[in-house]
Amino acid sequence: MFTEEDILAAEEALRQAMLSSDVVALDALLSDDLLFVNHTGQLFDKEADLAPHRSGALRLTRLDVTEQELRYLSAGAVVIVRASLSGEFQGARFEGDFRYTRVWQVVDDAPQVISAHCTALG
Repeated sequence: MFTEEDILAAEEALRQAMLSSDVVALDALLSDDLLFVNHTGQLFDKEADLAPHRSGALRLTRLDVTEQELRYLSAGAVVIVRASLSGEFQGARFEGDFRYTRVWQVVDDAPQVISAHCTALG
């Protein structure tokens, strides 16, 4: 069973990989069966989620986690974070506060995100 520290370390690894668009690290942290709903309600699979990092269309310059809650499941955990982000998407600058819900599962002795949802906070 993974400890709280293991899941929080995976969350930090995900944050760092998103900031640097490290597709190799993101590939390891995201399940092949990922389902991600973004802040506009669009549904993405793993490849669609990785594509803007891979192409350079998404460049994060800030991703600060300001709140974090963790709840264990029988084979993983649910983590809810509030984060302030800024960067560029397809050349347009953005910034905002978002709440993410991520479901982590254990696959081959490593935590991976199987499902995630993002909500933009006003």
